[in-house]
Amino acid sequence: METKEFELKMHFWNNGFLHLLWNLILLVGSICIAVYMGNRVQTDAEIGWVVLVASLLSFNYILHCIGFMVIQPNQSRVMTFFGKYRGTVRANGFFWVNPFYGKRKLSLRARNMDVAPIKVNDKNGNPIMIGLVLVWKIKDTYKACFDIDVDTMPVVQKDGESVQLQQSLKGYDSFVNVQSDAALRRVAGMYAYDNMDHKNEEITLRSGGEEINDRLEEELRSRLLIAGIEVVEARINYLAYAAEIASVMLRRQQADAIISAREKIVEGAVSMVELALKKLEAEQVVHLDEEKKAAMVSNLLVVLCADESASPVINAGTLYQ
Repeated sequence: METKEFELKMHFWNNGFLHLLWNLILLVGSICIAVYMGNRVQTDAEIGWVVLVASLLSFNYILHCIGFMVIQPNQSRVMTFFGKYRGTVRANGFFWVNPFYGKRKLSLRARNMDVAPIKVNDKNGNPIMIGLVLVWKIKDTYKACFDIDVDTMPVVQKDGESVQLQQSLKGYDSFVNVQSDAALRRVAGMYAYDNMDHKNEEITLRSGGEEINDRLEEELRSRLLIAGIEVVEARINYLAYAAEIASVMLRRQQADAIISAREKIVEGAVSMVELALKKLEAEQVVHLDEEKKAAMVSNLLVVLCADESASPVINAGTLYQ
């Protein structure tokens, strides 16, 4: 999206210290002129002229003081002249500008926001709780000031500047929070919380990792672009099933874990039985018919797959007793 922002360059004649010196000269000169003329006047008309000159010099001094401003690192001033945008000052230092300029203070520093977990439905319709942490900052001052409506508050500057309108950061926090909520709901609805079938390789919220975070950042950028806000980083920091289905899903996960463990145990037991039979036949330790092999396989599987330790029974007779 095309921006209307442009930087207002500060030149030598915008040096604040130069104008401060001129202001001091103007103040001292106006006092001297007023005293000198006050000692020489004799008629009421001359007194009127003295008052007029002193008033003009004092007004000029006060008006000149309004043009001073101090810009800290990673801060800016959005300049307007009777409703017309004149540019943004991003340079740091002590400057003097046209006193009729409107000066809006706008911070360009990065801000951190922890969006509280919200309840949404995932792709499968399961209610989940999801939250994110967001790092953002203002990049386009024109859009931030004039394309969205945020709260403003008057503040008195303590560094020699006059009363100005400062953009309330709480207004931006509210805007970012609402858009983050909408983006989070949209991304959560595009993916399932987890794969119900382990054979399914579809990306999920729990396993997506960086791809899910990248998709979330892209969604946030598209929503915050209108306000001139840049998304530095966005990460999902909380993900869980909602309370009403959490216990059910926990039992399902436990069952899945038990089944997976059993599969590993059976797989290992079968390989061990197969190895035992091959070793017995290869080394001709004992000759077993098919019936005895089946009985041996059954016994070994019971021993290897049982949850508790087996209690062996020793056969002291022959093999066929």
